[in-house]
Amino acid sequence: MGGALVFWVGLIIAGLCVGAMFTFKSMADPTLWRTCTVLTLSCCYLMWGITYLAQLHPIIVPKRDDLRIDL
Repeated sequence: MGGALVFWVGLIIAGLCVGAMFTFKSMADPTLWRTCTVLTLSCCYLMWGITYLAQLHPIIVPKRDDLRIDL
C-alpha cells in the first residue's frame, strides 16, 4: 500500500461530504449539521492522511543500537 490509498480514501470522504449535503435537509438546523459533519470528516481525514504518509516516508530514519557486529 502506498500513497494511492490516501487518494482513494479522500475520494470516499468527499463522497460522504456530498452525501451529508443531501442527508440533513429535513433536520431542525441543517446548516449546522452539514457544517459539523463536513468539518469533522475533513479534519479526521487530514489527520489520518498526514499520519499515514509520515509513517510511510519518515523524515528521520531510526537507528538501531542493539545490532551485533560480526567480526
